[in-house]
Amino acid sequence: MMNYILVAEEQEKKLIVDILGGKEVANNQIELLDKSLWQLVITGVGGINVIQTLQTLPKDGNYINIGYAGSANFEIGTIVAVTQSRLNHPNANYEEPVFTLKQPTFPLSQPFIQAPCYTNTDFVLQSDYADCIFDMELAFIMALGFENVVSIKHVSDNLSKKEYINSVKS
Repeated sequence: MMNYILVAEEQEKKLIVDILGGKEVANNQIELLDKSLWQLVITGVGGINVIQTLQTLPKDGNYINIGYAGSANFEIGTIVAVTQSRLNHPNANYEEPVFTLKQPTFPLSQPFIQAPCYTNTDFVLQSDYADCIFDMELAFIMALGFENVVSIKHVSDNLSKKEYINSVKS
């Protein structure tokens, strides 16, 4: 069974080192703290990029999605292991899947909390939702039917694009 680490952008590769304790051992090959080897895949930002990049990967592989996320109330720098994923559409109510994610069984180099993730098609600048995070890829990853997905997110901002830009630079 193949192992994949999914990031949206090149700049998120530093989270593999900071949070997973991983290191690149070959071109796009990552070794984690437990010595397991993972193939790095950069999906691009947003749903269409995720679908185009991941649609041919095996559904029964092991996947770690790691990246940045916003939150209305979690402190910047908080590490979140995602429990559930769904789309965020606060102005419409319709039935759709809520995806349950696996929790990490591998060592992390930082403590984490657990919370749901709402996926959006744009940067979230305000929300009444608390105790959750917002991203732009995870629900699309899950909708492709992957069976074994763990998602670890670093809270980069409190729903501020300026905070996000500053957090990613550091």
